[in-house]
Amino acid sequence: MFTGLVQDIGTVERIQPGAMTVLWIRTGLGASEFALGESISVSGACLTVVEREGDRFRVDAAPETLRRTTLGELRAGSRVNLERALRMGDRLGGHLVLGHVDGVLPLLSRRTEGGSLFIEKGSVTLDGVSLTVNTVEPSRFSVQLIPETQQRTTLADRAVGERYNVEADVIGKYVARLHAAHAGPKGGGLTEDVLRAAGFGLD
Repeated sequence: MFTGLVQDIGTVERIQPGAMTVLWIRTGLGASEFALGESISVSGACLTVVEREGDRFRVDAAPETLRRTTLGELRAGSRVNLERALRMGDRLGGHLVLGHVDGVLPLLSRRTEGGSLFIEKGSVTLDGVSLTVNTVEPSRFSVQLIPETQQRTTLADRAVGERYNVEADVIGKYVARLHAAHAGPKGGGLTEDVLRAAGFGLD
């Protein structure tokens, strides 16, 4: 479990293809203190630390992970957003992020407004970064990248046509599934009674 608040921008040092793709990543987070087996978010994908050496660590990416994320597009020198797993008692400054990428979406357009960068067709979490959706249209979202976010993450590195790992808000996904389950063939729809029955307090 993560918060979507990036702690460091790491650099991919080496990639070894094989049955499992091996990624060595350099970081300023103190890799020597990482616990073997701990989870870490690498540009939004939850991976497991399997080795560490000085200020770098190793993770293995399965073929399914490469198919469902942009990790297969990484090269030596690529920059990645890093966040260690949430600990009990930590501040939850972003939102609950699982590190389970729902899909990859391309950057359609971008524009600057008052120092902030607008990116269309975004989501709540892009490359592991917790963001607020500004507008929603039938086939796209827009999010705003304040200067701080641009400096502390890799999001502003993307050019139009390049892709982000996207994870929708977990609460939103539960509500969507609940709605679909109760809508049924006759339509019933999502009502306050349905939400209360599912444990969502509305009072």
